[in-house]
Amino acid sequence: MSTVLFYDPLCSAPYDTRTLRAEAMGGAEATLVRVADALGAWVIQHNRSADWERYRRPQPLPGITSVVVNRDPRVLPLLQRQYPKARMYLWLHDRMHPRSKRARLLAAYAAPLRAMKATAICVSDTQRGAVEATLRSLDLEAAVRAHTIFNPVDDALVPDGTPVDERKLVFFSSPNKGLAFALDAFCGLRARMPDLRLVVGNPGYKVARGAARPGVEFLGAQPQARMHAEVRTAPCTFFPNFVIPETFGLVFAESHALGTPVLTHDCGAAREIVGDPRQLLPVRAAYRLYQALAGPLPVRWRHASARLAASAGLFDAYAERISAWRAGARPQVAPDPRFRLGTVTAKWRALLAL
Repeated sequence: MSTVLFYDPLCSAPYDTRTLRAEAMGGAEATLVRVADALGAWVIQHNRSADWERYRRPQPLPGITSVVVNRDPRVLPLLQRQYPKARMYLWLHDRMHPRSKRARLLAAYAAPLRAMKATAICVSDTQRGAVEATLRSLDLEAAVRAHTIFNPVDDALVPDGTPVDERKLVFFSSPNKGLAFALDAFCGLRARMPDLRLVVGNPGYKVARGAARPGVEFLGAQPQARMHAEVRTAPCTFFPNFVIPETFGLVFAESHALGTPVLTHDCGAAREIVGDPRQLLPVRAAYRLYQALAGPLPVRWRHASARLAASAGLFDAYAERISAWRAGARPQVAPDPRFRLGTVTAKWRALLAL
């Protein structure tokens, strides 16, 4: 029987191993399933009403020595009362800085965090730097240690020689991570390469407000296996996101594991995870200005604004990079051993002293 409990107090719906195999699923939830399953750990979700194997509705469990809370510190005091001998861990997936809303939430629970000497688990060194700055601002750095453990990629994800369709790009992430800007940039790409098409999928917990765009196919929420099949056949994953910078970026790690490079922006953890400057573009002030002006526009008007921006050359850098890749300069990528499930599981075992 496992001594480790993962507790999710925020999920919008219960999930488990079956969900990962058959349904669309967010990156943080998919990561929790992979890690918990690899460790054979218990999982409790705040809104679960029926038990399934190690996935349980809220209830006390015997023998727990480590409790890992997903994202939200507000339940840590309750869980420590339930498991007074257990070590408490807070698994942080989201962006944080000393003046952020999430920092204020930590500040509200500074006293119990200090008393229980909780451990913060971060998903990249980039994120950990910001978390440690936040802990220092709250005078918690001596009591709350921060560790980096990368999110895992399924060991079964490897290049398989699937032919690449040079006319297809893919976007597979939550729509709020820059999809509107990506669609506008794709408008500029199509002006230079009319044969291009863009396949868009998402994890299912955010619904894209989309209007029909030439060359764009909206798949909606799809299981990971379906999206991975799309990624295999694309010359690149098109992810020009700077709106919500990634703290890790499963979209980067999984694309590489499948043999597909990424075209993204040098922000958040992108440089740390992608590791190849050929796949990174700087975030120009003009991009931010365009997004600030176009962001509030109704969806039906953005296509017109995108055409104007494209005619002014705003999206030329994307077109030049993709044109070069189609002409033979496409980066060759492979699974990164840092993110393999076996490697990540070993890090968890070491941290939890299993």
